[in-house]
Amino acid sequence: MPEKKTGKSAASAAAKTLRDGRTGADSKAAAGSALSQVKGGRSTGVKAAQAASDVLQSPDTGKASKKAAGSALSQKKKSG
Repeated sequence: MPEKKTGKSAASAAAKTLRDGRTGADSKAAAGSALSQVKGGRSTGVKAAQAASDVLQSPDTGKASKKAAGSALSQKKKSG
């Protein structure tokens, strides 16, 4: 299976999320995780994955934050 990494569109959404002063801590954690994986070789940790999950479930979260969170969550290593 090819290594997963954050694509250009998701990286742009993550950067936008981090620049937005109204962004919450969970969104920033997920966006930071997604940006750290642009070049590959890394995976989303447990805390960042939980933050990303919370972001995706929140009805108040913007599209850019959700896109970054989805990217981060898709790169979490499967446990088991």
